[in-house]
Amino acid sequence: MDWTHYRFRSLWPLPAPPATVYTALERVEDYPRWWRQVREVRRTDDVTGVIRIRSLLPYDMTFTAREVRRDPAAGVLEVAMSGDVDGWARWTLAARGTGTLVRYDQVVDVNKPLLRRLAVPGRPVFRLNHRLMMRAGRRGLAAHLEAV
Repeated sequence: MDWTHYRFRSLWPLPAPPATVYTALERVEDYPRWWRQVREVRRTDDVTGVIRIRSLLPYDMTFTAREVRRDPAAGVLEVAMSGDVDGWARWTLAARGTGTLVRYDQVVDVNKPLLRRLAVPGRPVFRLNHRLMMRAGRRGLAAHLEAV
């Protein structure tokens, strides 16, 4: 088993319609306004940006995200990631009643040296850290959608 390889999946039920949620999620530069763990998003061109995140644990992770799929009709946003993590992340949206069920999938390999050194003993803590970050993101997006 490669202890630096991670697969994540999060489900976010949200009370807003898919088109509204999609619009919020495609505006990556706005993430720091509603997702406190996304500390900085700096666009480098129309499809690429550098993102810095920090959750509960005292370390930042920085990666370049390059858009590989933007499909509003299918409700899909996907990026390739490189830097402190290499891999991909995808938002998939589906109507659920009057709201939306958002599915977030991520498959990454960790490159950050400290996290690689702590891969075996730290794995449960790193997974918990990710879960807490995603929970905060869901809450932040829900509050953001209510305000707009």
